[in-house]
Amino acid sequence: MPVVKPVDAIIEAFQTIRRKDGRVGELFKKAESLYASLEGLEKKELFRAVIARMEVLQEELQPVLKKMVACKPDDPSWPHLISELRSRAYSPRLEVFKKISLSPGGLKFLLDFRGDLLSIIRQGSRDLEPLNADIIFLFEMWFQEGFLYLEEITLNSAFRQIALIKDRDLVHPMASIEEMGQRLGQDRRCFALYHRLMPYEPIIFIEVALTLGIPHGMAEIMADPENRPGENRIDTAVFYSINNTQNGLVGLGMGKMLIGKVVGYLKDENKKLKNFITLSPIPGFWKGYLKPILEGDGGRFSLNQDDIKGYFSRKVTTKILERAEDNGTGSMDFCRALLFILSGASWVEDEELKKELKTPLCRIAYHYIAEEKTSSNKPLNPVAGFHLGNGAAVSEKNVHFLANPSPKGLRESCGIMVNYIYTSSWLGQIRRSFAWFDRVEIRGLFGKGP
Repeated sequence: MPVVKPVDAIIEAFQTIRRKDGRVGELFKKAESLYASLEGLEKKELFRAVIARMEVLQEELQPVLKKMVACKPDDPSWPHLISELRSRAYSPRLEVFKKISLSPGGLKFLLDFRGDLLSIIRQGSRDLEPLNADIIFLFEMWFQEGFLYLEEITLNSAFRQIALIKDRDLVHPMASIEEMGQRLGQDRRCFALYHRLMPYEPIIFIEVALTLGIPHGMAEIMADPENRPGENRIDTAVFYSINNTQNGLVGLGMGKMLIGKVVGYLKDENKKLKNFITLSPIPGFWKGYLKPILEGDGGRFSLNQDDIKGYFSRKVTTKILERAEDNGTGSMDFCRALLFILSGASWVEDEELKKELKTPLCRIAYHYIAEEKTSSNKPLNPVAGFHLGNGAAVSEKNVHFLANPSPKGLRESCGIMVNYIYTSSWLGQIRRSFAWFDRVEIRGLFGKGP
């Protein structure tokens, strides 16, 4: 008996789900198990097979299209033809995905399914976009009014919720559950956005520090409680860690909506709050941007080696060359010398060297987040793209040197962080962007589950 390939077996399961009336639990579990066994290339093969073998046939559309072409402008049959076209053009893939979503674990499967699909599309497989468009069509209906609710994670929340947030924080990872406890309280808050079909796994969550003034580094965020200003003196809400836990929701505006809901809630809670900002990392600044330029491999960027050298005074340039030579490297050009220094961690302990590097590196970092663009004219840095795309503002004075001198911070961005500023008029813009914004429920603020 011939062996059926996993991809073919999944397509067969999908086709059966489409034809089946009623529950599809067993068929879905079979497809889910087979999908989990696929490797990357097999997933690409599956995505292409879903598009090719589960599509509206041309001959199904031709009769109604011929009638539409022949229809005169005032013909009363036009609305009926439009309705018929919509019915016939409805993707068979959508029927399958809708039925899967009603099974336990179905929505999570589709989120992971789209996450894998997006990963492959980013590698250049643009032919898979029709499948992505189908899933977006469904997600835009499912992730809106009536399906979403905001919950504050507090010290009284279920341990499972607190532990999950702790494990999913990739911006400022935590080594222990006690660290998560230090991020919860009167002036350190955490909010998570949930979907009703996934009540135990947040879609996205945000950690907030309530401070006096705008902090310029993580040391101020992570300060001991006794060194904080106190609840009556705070005037600033700092969003210092935003984590999307579902890659399948990228591009659907969930982060924008979450920030807007949290801003609105905090403003109602404390009228003294006047600043709403982030303290954000700059992932990719070192390894993906400055380091390649210094190595002479920066042709895809607007800055080159001569531009980098131009950010440093002649005096500082001479000192950096001397520092590199003093470390036994021998004679080298400026970019190689700077590369040598920044590739290590010892420069962080050198007070004089830090002063020399501060202004040039901050200016280069600002250029990276504000000026470097993708082919579609969006910010090259993904965090900048997220916040600036949401309507936040940034200026060179918002870039802070050695704001995060941890090993991770140095690897990402030479320790540099940035404040993105959300203005007072921004919340109104968000409300207009999401017609159902004010109807997203805020619940569980005292540790109650959904």
